[in-house]
Amino acid sequence: MGDDAVTTLALSGADNTGKTKQLGVLTRRIGPAAASSGPLDAHDARWEAIKKNDTSRWWFETGPMQEVAEVLAVSYLQRSHHLRARTAGLRLMDRGMPMLEASVAATAAVRENLTPEQAADRARDLLEPYARDVKAAEAGEHGIVLLHHEDPAIGTARALSHEASVTPTYADYQRHLHHQIHRLVGESRFDGVIVVKDRSVVAVQHDLRRLLHPHTALVPAGCLPGVRVVALGGMSESGKSTAGEYLRTRHSHARLKIGYLIDDAAHRAGIADPYALAPVVRAELLLDGLDRYAAAHHFLDRLTLESLHEFDVTSELRRMLGDQLSVAYIDTAAELRARRGTAGPADVTLRDTVKASRGAQEIVTIADTVVDNNGTRLALERQLDGIALHAAWPSVTPATTPVNALGLPVALERFLTALLERTTKGSEPLIDLLAVTGSGACGKYQHGWSDLDVFVIAEPDRTTELRQALTEVQSDLGEVKLGLTVLSQAECRAGAVTSRLLHVMTLLGTGSLLPLWARPGLTIPAPPLADDVAASLEAGVQAAVEIRRQLLKGAPDQRALFKVTALLAKVLLRFDGTEQAADTDALAALTPAESDQHDGLLRKARTDRTAAQDLAQLVLERWMATMPAAEATA
Repeated sequence: MGDDAVTTLALSGADNTGKTKQLGVLTRRIGPAAASSGPLDAHDARWEAIKKNDTSRWWFETGPMQEVAEVLAVSYLQRSHHLRARTAGLRLMDRGMPMLEASVAATAAVRENLTPEQAADRARDLLEPYARDVKAAEAGEHGIVLLHHEDPAIGTARALSHEASVTPTYADYQRHLHHQIHRLVGESRFDGVIVVKDRSVVAVQHDLRRLLHPHTALVPAGCLPGVRVVALGGMSESGKSTAGEYLRTRHSHARLKIGYLIDDAAHRAGIADPYALAPVVRAELLLDGLDRYAAAHHFLDRLTLESLHEFDVTSELRRMLGDQLSVAYIDTAAELRARRGTAGPADVTLRDTVKASRGAQEIVTIADTVVDNNGTRLALERQLDGIALHAAWPSVTPATTPVNALGLPVALERFLTALLERTTKGSEPLIDLLAVTGSGACGKYQHGWSDLDVFVIAEPDRTTELRQALTEVQSDLGEVKLGLTVLSQAECRAGAVTSRLLHVMTLLGTGSLLPLWARPGLTIPAPPLADDVAASLEAGVQAAVEIRRQLLKGAPDQRALFKVTALLAKVLLRFDGTEQAADTDALAALTPAESDQHDGLLRKARTDRTAAQDLAQLVLERWMATMPAAEATA
């Protein structure tokens, strides 16, 4: 690798793998400490004449094969020698020494109609005079190769798909070049391999930095790792700032201004007027600003960008960030925007004209979400909830389980089977999903004590038909109390749910709870456990209040007291990383038996009111122990 003060990165790969883009992003991030080798043809004077007389014809037709190999070898070696003169920092090289052999072999294969194996032998023969120097130069590189795909045939097709026009000779060369690069990978000629496929620029850059960081502290450990970005577009006074502020306060997004990020990155790069440059450069500056901000605030994983005004910059930013970016266009009627302008309608019109000249209105055509801001503030916020949670909560397709797998009494199995028959058959089912929750879902159902809790996803316009279906099968329930909860898909996606229902959604999302039926192709949001645990604090507060309400009664509702005590126990356990679905299991885990008397308290709490009260008091004390001590009064 050379002396300890210098690291040489040689980024290799076939055409159109993104080598130049990746090196550009890395160079901008590191700054003056990074030195580029420049183009290969800058290191041999013969290239000037070659380019004057058509480089492609010389390479594939007129130049003797020995001459082609010699010019390439000298260029590679002179470039390596030039970079070795640098005594500190990071040396960046587009195409490492192994690419010399791959290029010569692929060229020989095309010109002399050789098999890949013959071409590899031919390249080694042609490069034999330089073999010692090539080996030494290669040993001084940290070589990383970008592959379009694990399959060289698919990689070739991907490389050629980026070209405006392709000659048969060039296509043949690319086919052989991919084969030779994959051969070199198999021979471990590179220190690292990154498969690009359809991944974003940032995803590949993150992998590149992860491979380089252990070798030099100049390279950051990653590039926007796990950071989700919501970029807000829209015309003047459409509500972008309102949206950004809501995402900050409700969903913990850091609010960043695009202009600030571009100007700061341009200043670091010594660019006086970034707005005089091509849009792709401004997008790269914006990415650099985002990258630096995220690195300085490593605890943040969600950001908003305000405001998107340029279509071309937005398109390039999307290409670089991939699915880490969500573009939200705030759509508001012109008359509403005109009324909102503090400087009057004329000022709004003037600002709209400037934005329109930059393509701001066209951003709606590439937006992930168009937010309708012509209604109430509440309607706006629910749409923003959906945007934030779509990124934070992955979508999953739930598996299902048969009714008889729950171990319920025969009458309840009959009820559920009949209900599913009436709500899911036919071309248009009444529901999207049905699941049993609570004790009935975890094999803890107790006849005469447990309710039958059922969770359903269905649209509001199906309520009347769903009620009729329930009426038709109600007799099978007998005296069992049915706890039925119905949510729409929109409410699930927007997180417009109680903490208890968020817990049900989390269980469904992780597969810990399997529904009895789900519409084919249905996907549901899967809240992460951390969100579920955080939301359960609300349930804990409500449970603690209800326990005291019951204890203050002369004759508390024993069943209600036991259940709310178990709920508070579950919440307390969750903050210690323990999940207990069954009431008795949760109470036993929170209040382990310390004596025969204590053990008897838990066993008698379902049937003895005094035991239930004592157990509730015990759990309430555990809750109160988590509260800060009251300050002594003077």
